[in-house]
Amino acid sequence: MTAKILDGEALAASLRAELKVTMAARNAANLRPPGLAVILVGDDPASSIYVKHKGNDCREVGFKSETRHLAGDTSQAELMAMIDELNTDPTIDGVLVQAPLPRHIDAKAVTERIAPRKDVDGFHPYNVGRLALRDPLLRPATPKGVMQLLELTGSVRGKDALVVGASNHVGRPMSLELLLAGCTITTAHRFTRDLEAQVRRAEVLISAVGRPRLIPGEWVREEAVVIDIGITREGGRLHGDVEFKQASQRASWITPVPGGVGPMTRIGVLQNTLFAATEFATTEPNE
Repeated sequence: MTAKILDGEALAASLRAELKVTMAARNAANLRPPGLAVILVGDDPASSIYVKHKGNDCREVGFKSETRHLAGDTSQAELMAMIDELNTDPTIDGVLVQAPLPRHIDAKAVTERIAPRKDVDGFHPYNVGRLALRDPLLRPATPKGVMQLLELTGSVRGKDALVVGASNHVGRPMSLELLLAGCTITTAHRFTRDLEAQVRRAEVLISAVGRPRLIPGEWVREEAVVIDIGITREGGRLHGDVEFKQASQRASWITPVPGGVGPMTRIGVLQNTLFAATEFATTEPNE
């Protein structure tokens, strides 16, 4: 067996085309374009590239794009003041602070400072809580993108799904999304005693750790769907958590690294920004 490739680049391009159609209708109705503001603190090369991609995505679909680039020694108070300004800007629907942040910045406080109605990364406790209660509004962008990839494979309802990694931003909300889709969920983490046994029985395997070759391909169940969110640069190349070559000989579907989940995270941010512009222009959730 050779797995079919879940091409995130191709799906994201198709979804951006759909956003362009929606924007044409908004323009015809004389509605302002959705606005996305991204704050970059410091000069991390990977973050700078990612922020550039977000700006290009916005311009391609016709959104307003605003980038605020702050020095690496920017204080917590200065960053919070900028978030407050954007929270009250009526032309901005989404506020995103690019990770990672400098060590002197309290990332948790930053996440909670963004207004829930503008939290297009979907990290705010309000939005994660809505997802946990099966009543989501702005969904965490990476799990949202993964769920759209999974739609290409058919229904996942009733399947045994394993999420490797339990981070607040990806692993935990990913498990919540799969639960909402009707999967039976197992979450593996650093205290899991027999990862191999868990992987071998998973019909849907999603890894979000960021450790190269954490999961040998031979562990993957025959005909499983494999989503590799982890990405690590090693030896000048990007690697996922799953040993791709061997896994692709066993799985039915698999994401490449790069070109799988990354583009879908970006499209998730765009979709959330449009959602915020549509749903919260005149009404807001309780904060």
